[in-house]
Amino acid sequence: MNTFLVAVRAATVLNCCLLCMAEPGFAQEPQGPFRKILKERFLKKQQDLPAPATDSDINARISKPGDYNFSFEYGGVSRMYRIHVPPSYRVTNPTPLLVSFHGGGASMEYQATDKNYGQISKSDKEGFVLVFPNGYSKFRSGKFATWNAGTCCGPARDEKVDDVGFVKQVIENVSGQLNIDQNRIFATGMSNGGMFAYRLACEMSDTFKAIASVAGPDGTMSCTPKKPVSILHIHARNDDHAQFEGGSGKKSMPGSLVTQFTSVSQTISNWVKRNECNTAPKRVLDKPGAYCDEYTQCKGNVEVELCVTASGGHSWPGAEKSRGDEPPSTAISANDVMWEFFKSR
Repeated sequence: MNTFLVAVRAATVLNCCLLCMAEPGFAQEPQGPFRKILKERFLKKQQDLPAPATDSDINARISKPGDYNFSFEYGGVSRMYRIHVPPSYRVTNPTPLLVSFHGGGASMEYQATDKNYGQISKSDKEGFVLVFPNGYSKFRSGKFATWNAGTCCGPARDEKVDDVGFVKQVIENVSGQLNIDQNRIFATGMSNGGMFAYRLACEMSDTFKAIASVAGPDGTMSCTPKKPVSILHIHARNDDHAQFEGGSGKKSMPGSLVTQFTSVSQTISNWVKRNECNTAPKRVLDKPGAYCDEYTQCKGNVEVELCVTASGGHSWPGAEKSRGDEPPSTAISANDVMWEFFKSR
């Protein structure tokens, strides 16, 4: 192959990587003799991108619906988060809070884009406050960020970033900015973000009432929650990144960005044991393309629930935007299932 074709192919692959913003960390890097040059140019472009505009006073109370961006120094690094306040919010009423974590290689902006995950629409309909923290990124823009979820992922894991401490500070900030119901704080996330939600269930069980992970199995190194936590896991049978049966994943990139994923069955088994639940599940949903199994009689009156879709791959069920070779499953809506789960806590 001549050098021109090699360059074209490498540039094409790089562009594909840039477009794969739901989980770009799992895309293949360009290969060939121009890899180093292309990578350097790409990194330079990212370094030149400005940080998102932020609201100046992080200590000011928020009284009106809308979207607000904030940044603050944590661990010697500038970290960011975005708040969405629904139209129904009233300063006199304690309001539930859902903290939503983006996938590895994405950003708070991507997670908060409604056509990608539909969470803003769900917040407006149900009246809960949404917070989108930004993972650890080497860029001012906050893009290509990852979470230290234990065994995964990328720079956040490799550099042992204190993401748990960062989230504690975010919740403290938000609780000062808004009237948050401290007994109804929940977490969710996509892929690496869902894996990080499991770490929060282990280390912040006194804060989070329940967590819901989408396409992100438990990757914690150790887990000793102070109290039981309700767990919801949503996963596609044909996920080709975080495979249902565990392992590295057919489309995972070699190197530091990925891990040997725990299987979904082992993830659920671990939490059924931690929460001291009845090990015999009850089928609570059975329809074409999806089913949900519920584990009850747990310590502290919590529950563990697993929802499985037959198709959709590594995606968010019910989302508008397709990822990879097939659209997300429409058999269930991840947003609907998780909010029903959270509301019953």
